[in-house]
Amino acid sequence: MFLGVIRRKVVLSASKVRSPIRTPGRYNTSQKEALIYGIGSQHVQSCQYGKFLGSDIYSKAGRDYNVMLRPEYFVRRHRAFSSDNAEGDLVEAVVPFMGESITDGTIAKFLKNPGDTVAVDEAIAQIETDKVTIDVVSPEAGTIQKFIAKEGDTVEPGTKVAVISKSGEGAAQATPLEKSAPPPPAAKESAEKKIPKAESSPGKEKDRKPSTSQDAVQAPSPSRSTSSEPQLPPKDRERRVPMTRLRKRVATRLKDSQNTFALLTTFNEVDMTNLMKLRSDYKDAFVEKHGVKLGLMSGFVKAAVSALQSQPVVNAVIDGDDIIYRDYIDISIAVGTAKGLVVPVVRNAEKMNFAEIEKEISALGKKANEGTISIDDMAGGTFTISNGGVYGSLLSTPIINPPQSAILGMHSIVSRPMVVGGNIVPRPMMYIALTYDHRLIDGREAVFFLRRIKDVVEDPRRLLLDV
Repeated sequence: MFLGVIRRKVVLSASKVRSPIRTPGRYNTSQKEALIYGIGSQHVQSCQYGKFLGSDIYSKAGRDYNVMLRPEYFVRRHRAFSSDNAEGDLVEAVVPFMGESITDGTIAKFLKNPGDTVAVDEAIAQIETDKVTIDVVSPEAGTIQKFIAKEGDTVEPGTKVAVISKSGEGAAQATPLEKSAPPPPAAKESAEKKIPKAESSPGKEKDRKPSTSQDAVQAPSPSRSTSSEPQLPPKDRERRVPMTRLRKRVATRLKDSQNTFALLTTFNEVDMTNLMKLRSDYKDAFVEKHGVKLGLMSGFVKAAVSALQSQPVVNAVIDGDDIIYRDYIDISIAVGTAKGLVVPVVRNAEKMNFAEIEKEISALGKKANEGTISIDDMAGGTFTISNGGVYGSLLSTPIINPPQSAILGMHSIVSRPMVVGGNIVPRPMMYIALTYDHRLIDGREAVFFLRRIKDVVEDPRRLLLDV
């Protein structure tokens, strides 16, 4: 057995470990110390953490390797989420840690079937949470023997999902979703013989009378219906599908936004000629140097940063009776995926150039579409940009993403006749919209904010000269 002590510093990653104590017994930690203990370190199968600062610890033989750093609960933090049986051949794949603010999830689907061979860290199931989809992976290479949980179950971190045989033995039982096989014909016939047939009663036969034509006239026709009854579509033409956890979460947050904020939207239009020309002139050189395409989104992010710096109240938020002003700018980019809306965050956008913004947006968009985006990628954000123009939207009123105070809506670029220098000429125009919390932001600041975005997009040279 080994025993060690962590002395905590400011962050979790900055910690010191004392010399290991290899003798069983009793150890008393100080108020700034936490204990690491374990047994069988050559074959550690799980790693958990909790918080036992200033506690008496009695060493005892066990199979867990625990790092106690949090007071809430034990959470497995090692790659191999498993637990061995007595023989050591079967391991159990369990639900991994899903994030600080996520306590449970729903098994969306199984990626494997009982009897399938899996490799180490290969995904066998997907857990859908309020924010992201998380994979349950196999802790060891082997064969799936059975599933303990089934699709649709609500599970917590540490819940057992599947049993895997490291020796490669086949499935011990069928999947819970598999229907039972129909009985053989011989068994079906014997079962029918055991069921006695109902004999008709002579008395009842006498009571039966042939139906007359008068009875047929008096009986209402089932196909007829009164004119006042509404004609509803048949049920076989409808489908009832349960909402995903992500969709329910989005619906709740958007409705809370409407109920909480005093929403007001102001509009403007932007001439995209100069920004599109800048992109066309330098797109090849930009890709050659930075390895990423130059898009329009980076120009709007830079314009939003400039506008937020000129109108800091748009970057602020109400907290009770106080106003919190943020001295940093984290831009949330709304991304629509097949599973729902996600909003990854470009952090410290005020310190980024065009290339860094494009690389970050590209990486976050790829993770969102692949379903691998994490909670950390979407946490925070001080201002949101939503580009409905990629879907052809001409005009919209976006809804604020709490706990932010404003959101910018971009729309499709349409060539329209505009008056330039006294002449009517075609110009690529885009409507932009700013929805803001009128409790905090007045119309004056909102209009100045949108006007600043218009000025920067129409003349990107302003960014160089800071005017």
